[in-house]
Amino acid sequence: MTRLTAPDIAARSRPRGASAADLMSPNPVSIHAGAPVHEAVAFLTDSGFSAAPVIDEAGRAIGVISRTDIVVHDRDRLESLTASSPEAPLDTALVRDLMTPTVFAVAPEVPATEAAQRMADCNVHRLFVVDRDGVLIGVLSALDLLRHLCHRPEPEEEP
Repeated sequence: MTRLTAPDIAARSRPRGASAADLMSPNPVSIHAGAPVHEAVAFLTDSGFSAAPVIDEAGRAIGVISRTDIVVHDRDRLESLTASSPEAPLDTALVRDLMTPTVFAVAPEVPATEAAQRMADCNVHRLFVVDRDGVLIGVLSALDLLRHLCHRPEPEEEP
Protein backbone atom coordinates (compact mmCIF):
# COMPACT_ATOMS: atom_id res chain seq x y z
CA MET A 1 0.00 0.00 0.00
CA THR A 2 1.36 3.39 -0.98
CA ARG A 3 1.17 6.03 1.68
CA LEU A 4 0.67 9.57 0.41
CA THR A 5 2.12 12.60 2.09
CA ALA A 6 0.19 15.86 2.43
CA PRO A 7 1.88 17.47 -0.62
CA ASP A 8 1.11 14.34 -2.70
CA ILE A 9 -2.55 14.47 -1.66
CA ALA A 10 -2.79 18.18 -2.41
CA ALA A 11 -1.23 17.71 -5.85
CA ARG A 12 -3.51 14.78 -6.67
CA SER A 13 -6.69 16.56 -5.58
CA ARG A 14 -6.01 19.84 -7.38
CA PRO A 15 -8.12 20.20 -10.55
CA ARG A 16 -5.17 20.76 -12.87
CA GLY A 17 -6.13 23.45 -15.33
CA ALA A 18 -9.82 22.48 -15.40
CA SER A 19 -12.27 25.28 -15.99
CA ALA A 20 -15.95 25.66 -15.22
CA ALA A 21 -16.69 24.86 -18.88
CA ASP A 22 -14.68 21.63 -18.65
CA LEU A 23 -16.68 20.33 -15.69
CA MET A 24 -20.16 21.82 -16.12
CA SER A 25 -23.26 20.06 -17.36
CA PRO A 26 -23.91 21.89 -20.64
CA ASN A 27 -27.29 22.96 -21.98
CA PRO A 28 -29.08 22.72 -18.64
CA VAL A 29 -32.80 22.37 -18.42
CA SER A 30 -34.38 25.49 -17.04
CA ILE A 31 -37.77 26.97 -16.40
CA HIS A 32 -39.12 30.24 -17.71
CA ALA A 33 -39.88 32.99 -15.17
CA GLY A 34 -43.41 33.33 -16.52
CA ALA A 35 -44.31 29.66 -16.10
CA PRO A 36 -47.07 28.84 -13.62
CA VAL A 37 -46.03 27.30 -10.32
CA HIS A 38 -47.72 23.99 -11.13
CA GLU A 39 -45.31 23.60 -14.09
CA ALA A 40 -42.33 24.13 -11.79
CA VAL A 41 -43.74 21.53 -9.37
CA ALA A 42 -44.18 19.02 -12.20
CA PHE A 43 -40.76 19.81 -13.63
CA LEU A 44 -38.89 19.37 -10.35
CA THR A 45 -40.87 16.29 -9.39
CA ASP A 46 -40.50 14.55 -12.76
CA SER A 47 -36.82 15.43 -13.20
CA GLY A 48 -35.76 14.61 -9.65
CA PHE A 49 -33.89 17.92 -9.45
CA SER A 50 -34.00 19.85 -6.20
CA ALA A 51 -33.73 23.18 -8.01
CA ALA A 52 -33.60 24.65 -11.49
CA PRO A 53 -32.36 27.83 -13.09
CA VAL A 54 -34.99 30.40 -13.98
CA ILE A 55 -34.48 32.23 -17.26
CA ASP A 56 -35.98 35.28 -18.93
CA GLU A 57 -37.11 35.62 -22.56
CA ALA A 58 -33.50 36.08 -23.73
CA GLY A 59 -32.30 32.92 -21.96
CA ARG A 60 -30.44 34.86 -19.25
CA ALA A 61 -30.37 33.32 -15.79
CA ILE A 62 -32.36 35.55 -13.43
CA GLY A 63 -32.88 33.27 -10.44
CA VAL A 64 -33.38 29.77 -9.16
CA ILE A 65 -36.52 27.92 -8.11
CA SER A 66 -36.16 25.17 -5.55
CA ARG A 67 -38.40 22.64 -3.90
CA THR A 68 -37.94 24.66 -0.71
CA ASP A 69 -39.29 27.80 -2.43
CA ILE A 70 -42.41 25.85 -3.43
CA VAL A 71 -42.92 24.32 0.02
CA VAL A 72 -42.68 27.76 1.65
CA HIS A 73 -45.17 29.12 -0.88
CA ASP A 74 -47.60 26.25 -0.24
CA ARG A 75 -47.27 26.67 3.53
CA ASP A 76 -48.07 30.36 3.24
CA ARG A 77 -51.10 29.61 1.06
CA LEU A 78 -52.40 27.01 3.50
CA GLU A 79 -52.00 29.35 6.46
CA SER A 80 -54.11 31.95 4.66
CA LEU A 81 -57.04 29.56 4.26
CA THR A 82 -59.74 29.67 6.89
CA ALA A 83 -62.18 27.04 8.10
CA SER A 84 -64.91 28.93 6.23
CA SER A 85 -63.13 28.42 2.91
CA PRO A 86 -62.06 24.78 2.88
CA GLU A 87 -61.19 24.75 -0.80
CA ALA A 88 -57.99 26.42 -1.88
CA PRO A 89 -58.42 28.88 -4.72
CA LEU A 90 -56.54 28.18 -7.92
CA ASP A 91 -52.87 29.04 -7.48
CA THR A 92 -52.08 31.74 -10.03
CA ALA A 93 -48.53 32.39 -8.84
CA LEU A 94 -45.75 32.35 -11.41
CA VAL A 95 -42.23 31.04 -11.03
CA ARG A 96 -40.92 34.63 -10.85
CA ASP A 97 -43.10 35.15 -7.75
CA LEU A 98 -41.42 32.30 -5.84
CA MET A 99 -37.89 32.09 -7.19
CA THR A 100 -34.83 33.24 -5.35
CA PRO A 101 -33.69 36.18 -7.49
CA THR A 102 -30.03 35.71 -6.69
CA VAL A 103 -27.86 34.19 -9.42
CA PHE A 104 -24.55 32.68 -8.41
CA ALA A 105 -22.75 32.54 -11.72
CA VAL A 106 -19.30 32.19 -13.21
CA ALA A 107 -17.84 32.59 -16.66
CA PRO A 108 -16.89 29.42 -18.56
CA GLU A 109 -13.16 30.17 -18.32
CA VAL A 110 -13.11 30.47 -14.51
CA PRO A 111 -10.73 27.87 -13.05
CA ALA A 112 -12.45 25.00 -11.23
CA THR A 113 -10.57 25.83 -8.04
CA GLU A 114 -11.96 29.36 -8.09
CA ALA A 115 -15.47 28.03 -8.76
CA ALA A 116 -15.15 25.60 -5.84
CA GLN A 117 -14.02 28.43 -3.58
CA ARG A 118 -16.97 30.55 -4.68
CA MET A 119 -19.39 27.71 -3.91
CA ALA A 120 -17.90 27.38 -0.44
CA ASP A 121 -17.90 31.14 0.17
CA CYS A 122 -21.53 31.50 -0.97
CA ASN A 123 -22.66 28.25 0.68
CA VAL A 124 -24.30 26.99 -2.52
CA HIS A 125 -24.37 23.60 -4.22
CA ARG A 126 -24.30 24.84 -7.78
CA LEU A 127 -23.15 27.74 -9.92
CA PHE A 128 -24.64 28.78 -13.23
CA VAL A 129 -22.16 29.11 -16.06
CA VAL A 130 -23.08 32.06 -18.25
CA ASP A 131 -21.59 33.59 -21.38
CA ARG A 132 -20.62 37.25 -21.78
CA ASP A 133 -24.28 38.19 -22.40
CA GLY A 134 -25.45 36.43 -19.25
CA VAL A 135 -27.05 33.59 -21.22
CA LEU A 136 -27.11 30.32 -19.31
CA ILE A 137 -24.84 27.74 -20.97
CA GLY A 138 -24.27 25.26 -18.14
CA VAL A 139 -24.51 24.36 -14.49
CA LEU A 140 -21.52 23.44 -12.36
CA SER A 141 -22.53 21.44 -9.31
CA ALA A 142 -20.60 20.35 -6.26
CA LEU A 143 -21.04 16.81 -7.55
CA ASP A 144 -19.35 17.78 -10.85
CA LEU A 145 -16.35 19.04 -8.85
CA LEU A 146 -16.27 15.90 -6.71
CA ARG A 147 -16.37 13.65 -9.78
CA HIS A 148 -13.41 15.53 -11.19
CA LEU A 149 -11.46 15.28 -7.94
CA CYS A 150 -12.14 11.56 -7.68
CA HIS A 151 -11.03 10.83 -11.24
CA ARG A 152 -7.75 9.03 -11.18
CA PRO A 153 -5.58 9.56 -14.24
CA GLU A 154 -4.43 6.50 -16.15
CA PRO A 155 -0.88 5.47 -15.24
CA GLU A 156 1.58 6.69 -17.82
CA GLU A 157 3.09 4.01 -20.01
CA GLU A 158 6.84 3.67 -19.90
CA PRO A 159 8.58 3.99 -23.30
